[in-house]
Amino acid sequence: MSNVPEDVVELFRKRTRSPLRPRSSDLIQAIFPMFRQSKPHDGALILGEAEQWGRDVFIIAQQKPKPENLRTREDLAKLNHGMLTASDHSAIHRFLREAAAARARGRPVSIVTLIDTYGADISLESAKDFQAFFISHLILDFLTIPIPTVSVIIGEGGSGGALAIQMTDCRAQFDDALYATAPPESLAAIIFRDASKVREALIISKSTAPELKVLDIIDDVLPSPKSVSDVQGYARVLENYLERTVKDLGRRKIATLINIRRSRARAFGLYVQDSALKSTSWASLFRLKPLKNKVFQAPPDLKIINPESSGSIHSDEDWDRQVPFAPKGDYVRCGDMSLKNSGEEKGCGALIPLSEFVANHYVCPECGRGRIMGAIGWINCLTDQDSFREMNRDLTVHHLLHPNLLTEDYKNFIKKQDQKSSFHEALVTGEATIHGQPVALAVSEFYYAGGTMGVVFGEKFHRLSEYAISKNLPLVSLCCSGGARVLEGTPALMQMTKSINSVTRLKRFGLPFISVLGDPSTGGAIASYAALGDVILAEPQALVIFTGPRVMAARGFPVNEDDVRAGALSKNLFRIYDNLEFFGNIRGIHEIAERKNLKGVIFKYLEFYRATQPASNRYWK
Repeated sequence: MSNVPEDVVELFRKRTRSPLRPRSSDLIQAIFPMFRQSKPHDGALILGEAEQWGRDVFIIAQQKPKPENLRTREDLAKLNHGMLTASDHSAIHRFLREAAAARARGRPVSIVTLIDTYGADISLESAKDFQAFFISHLILDFLTIPIPTVSVIIGEGGSGGALAIQMTDCRAQFDDALYATAPPESLAAIIFRDASKVREALIISKSTAPELKVLDIIDDVLPSPKSVSDVQGYARVLENYLERTVKDLGRRKIATLINIRRSRARAFGLYVQDSALKSTSWASLFRLKPLKNKVFQAPPDLKIINPESSGSIHSDEDWDRQVPFAPKGDYVRCGDMSLKNSGEEKGCGALIPLSEFVANHYVCPECGRGRIMGAIGWINCLTDQDSFREMNRDLTVHHLLHPNLLTEDYKNFIKKQDQKSSFHEALVTGEATIHGQPVALAVSEFYYAGGTMGVVFGEKFHRLSEYAISKNLPLVSLCCSGGARVLEGTPALMQMTKSINSVTRLKRFGLPFISVLGDPSTGGAIASYAALGDVILAEPQALVIFTGPRVMAARGFPVNEDDVRAGALSKNLFRIYDNLEFFGNIRGIHEIAERKNLKGVIFKYLEFYRATQPASNRYWK
């Protein structure tokens, strides 16, 4: 890339974010003279068709605003920075169905997507319309659609907003474009608490085209012209690539393309040359281990009141010991449970015996307000006592992540997380029983890195799904996550695709998948596997949103958390039924249940699935 500055910040500011950079509409106009645009979607989404290269080309493009479109604040709000809304994603779903229908009529069809966005729209309106669910279902569509697909990152690829239309058969990126888990300023604010550290964030995120090609996130790096405003220069390169790629894919069998998609999704995150891991047999990967009396684990920052000592304790115990507490002497106060004293907790102020608080699964018996619960708490809540046996307990980032991605910042971060949790990662997997019925179980560990998805998270979820298939078991997952592990860079974002691919495997084998949404269910987890449950359950106060309220507020969007709590979102169920054209296969949250009742509700659906299976095909006898 001789014409692009070597400094990644210069690349970002002068090339990727340049207001003079060609937009999708410029490139489409230059490449597709017969382009027929579908109904416009507020300028941020372009959909249309063109007959070219002997095929019907269905084009999906994200459009950042042009300088001439930004004369007023109203213009800016309308164009939404090129971030697609839930309504835009709904339109893409319908457009993909149109493409599939055209293929069914015997037409040779290809799909081309052009990516240029900061990320998905984070407005409250999109959140209430299940933005995260749309992203998940779009990734699923691109993994399974029986049409050749091509994607090109022409400018900026941000977060799930880009990933939703990037999981294609062939993937390219201009050498002056960037693709990351979030906009660089947001990454800097998350990682360093300093939005000005853009360079450091870009280095960690591995966002450049050459880096992404090494990670197999893209296939081809396209050379950019010398001038960032050279529309024809960009268009010539893009047209040559698209023509060659579309024709090549058109000669391949659809079944072959879909199998390659699955294989690539499966491989995301497996970058390290670890001979010990490679030599491990599947039998040992499926080996189960008991939890060793992990009955109670206090949250790392739980403020426990002891009237006799007038103090509080901070409990961080090792693996083999239970956390001791005096049932009659220790208490917690609803609304004042954190040692951080942030002042953001809400509660009724009731003084609750710690034993009663734990027995009620960290929920205040007076007002019903719950506290975020770790994996042990959720395992005790959802499964029969002492029935859970863990799988892949010792799998860590050191087994999977390429050494170049294990930065000093990340190593220090991991050390801190190891002190907060008895588990080694943010997902705990294994087998358990629920009222005597065996299930494969995946539980988020919020105490480890906020339950964030990284390469180990994705790999453990995949291995659990394979275990469920091998044992003919239903899979139950408990989501309690803060999003993608930004310190792992773009590979963490790819775990959304990997986990969705695992769910498609379960569905092909006809095994039920029950997804439970705990508080919080945010980011990449809710925009991937957690949104694809055959049945989706949630506790009433679970925060269910793609982008967290703090980020929304920092970006100037109005926030009302009550609107995106599961209890409020579940009321949209009948609105979904009345508007199936908009929501497609999305059904939102099927049922709300208090924590103490979730186990029984899960069992209800397990019994239903069992009763509807032929006797020869039941996943338990």
